[in-house]
Amino acid sequence: MINVINYEHHIEQEALSFIRQFYEETGRATQECEERTTEVVAALRETGTYIHTPEELAYGAKVAWRNNAKCIGRLFWESLEVIDERCADTEEAIADALIRHIDYATNEGRIRPTITVFAPQNPDGSSIRIWNHQLIRYAGYRKQDGIVGDPASVDFTEEAMKLGWRGQGTKYDVLPLVIQMFERAPKWFTVPENCIKEVPLVHPEIAGFADLNLKWYAVPILSDMALEIGGIRYSAAPFNGWYMGTEIGARNLADSDRYDELPAIADLLGLDRSTNTTLWKDRVLLELNTSVIHSYKTSGVSIVDHHTAADQFMRFMKREQEQGRDVNARWSWLIPPMSPAATPVWHHSELKENRVRPDYVTQERPY
Repeated sequence: MINVINYEHHIEQEALSFIRQFYEETGRATQECEERTTEVVAALRETGTYIHTPEELAYGAKVAWRNNAKCIGRLFWESLEVIDERCADTEEAIADALIRHIDYATNEGRIRPTITVFAPQNPDGSSIRIWNHQLIRYAGYRKQDGIVGDPASVDFTEEAMKLGWRGQGTKYDVLPLVIQMFERAPKWFTVPENCIKEVPLVHPEIAGFADLNLKWYAVPILSDMALEIGGIRYSAAPFNGWYMGTEIGARNLADSDRYDELPAIADLLGLDRSTNTTLWKDRVLLELNTSVIHSYKTSGVSIVDHHTAADQFMRFMKREQEQGRDVNARWSWLIPPMSPAATPVWHHSELKENRVRPDYVTQERPY
């Protein structure tokens, strides 16, 4: 009984803090706030939880983006489109909502920042989980001579195969959606091909670059984090913005434990890889990132370069300071993986990360 009381007290404090923040920032009447807090406390003490209004949910999801310490793109936090799917009560209904999210967010390339929120975690800890790290991601297959596809996806790929899914075995097989409702067995669903927008990579100046057959998907929709608002945890709440070019060109395709494409590009360019002093990796990174930005732009897909993203973050910082709010930030995540010292964020290593809510938080893998 003591654990239940402590749990309810913890939620009550976070709930009241959130409700008051919501009413204050949205300019609503004090009397309405008092009535709502009374209502929330009564629900918590009777049931151990409470239900956010649609307005509270939308506000909370946006402020969670504003608060997230790892995101450089928070200038646009107020533009987040919030889709309320808390009534989805089957795996099939959730899968349909995820497909709608992909289609809506992709918007033929004019990407819309979007979140879809499903029912929250129950007081007993049971919850809805989306097993995918992102709604669209490439599989990774463990072979005797190495890995085909994305090494970061190997474990999830093997779990999906245990459930019965089979890919074609290529470098760019899109993984299925895997959904688990509470204690039930997970189910997998294929993402329709017509919902998957991909960008083949070409280079504006380097002949033969397209022959490398590199590509990436248009929209990064994170789906394994939880949204926490006022003591309530939404364990299934996939959300997206758009890519910063270096996420693809300096990490996903470049890291030695991901697609590791730098050596192949260096050979195409005729660079000397026998010694680090030729700076061949730096030269390849520049051309690969040039290709990513060029290809997304010419394909009509939203993307931002790391210099522009850093400038936008500085504008976000200024606006927050003008509003009297501290900026929650993990500096090591905000500096881009390419030319960080050439961006203004580099000079703000004093930025600190604190526990603030609402926020998007990591969860343990469900498999």
